Amino acid sequence: MSAFIKLENISVKFKIYHNSNPSLKEAAINLLTGKKNLNTYREFYALNQINLDIRTGDRLGLIGLNGAGKSTLLKTISGIYRPHQGKLSVGGKITPLMELGAGFDPEQTGKKNILLYGALLGYSQEIMHIKEKEIIEFSELEDFMDLPLKYYSSGMSSRLAFSIATVTDPEILIIDEVFAAGDAHFVEKSSNRIKQMVAKSSMLVMVSHTLSQIEDLCNRVVYLDHGNILMDGNPQEVISLYEKKIEEMNTR
Repeated sequence: MSAFIKLENISVKFKIYHNSNPSLKEAAINLLTGKKNLNTYREFYALNQINLDIRTGDRLGLIGLNGAGKSTLLKTISGIYRPHQGKLSVGGKITPLMELGAGFDPEQTGKKNILLYGALLGYSQEIMHIKEKEIIEFSELEDFMDLPLKYYSSGMSSRLAFSIATVTDPEILIIDEVFAAGDAHFVEKSSNRIKQMVAKSSMLVMVSHTLSQIEDLCNRVVYLDHGNILMDGNPQEVISLYEKKIEEMNTR
């Protein structure tokens, strides 16, 4: 069966709390007067009735300003967020390149974290043992594998996380701004690996603020604004509209 992602009227909402940390005086008054809750909040839709049909062969780029809903959409597709409304259907195995290293255990060695992080990404220990040498060589951290991760620099941790996350061929590849991990040498090296993964994958959904990367890798672009789709179509046309909107904002 071909890979697919289908979103039907998908909405995701969050709460913004006000006065979530009341002072001791406010808490005491609240207790004496019998008020049950000092917290107030407002709800907003990070995604608002999104409809998308993504099929095998699609290389879909998501663009928009900060807060447009791009990362929320990726996390919803990946199963990190559950929609409050609508239906999400996914056919195929997802390989998410998002928040790399978030599942690392700083007390464990690099080698141990290869197994731990691999398990979080859905890889069996058997596969990780087979791929361990390749991961270590690509990360260029051979001399540090028996050292606990708490002694790694942020760049070293990023390199290890990327090397683990990209060790298998993906079916559905999800990317959220991972090109900037590591030094200049590793950025170029990781960019080349991602291009190879994109070529082998059945489907790509990616977020990047670097529009040249979107144009280079994608054959379709969705422009998001405040949780809504403003345009879905040809990369050049959608990016042109986005750049025009930004220019208008800058001239106000």
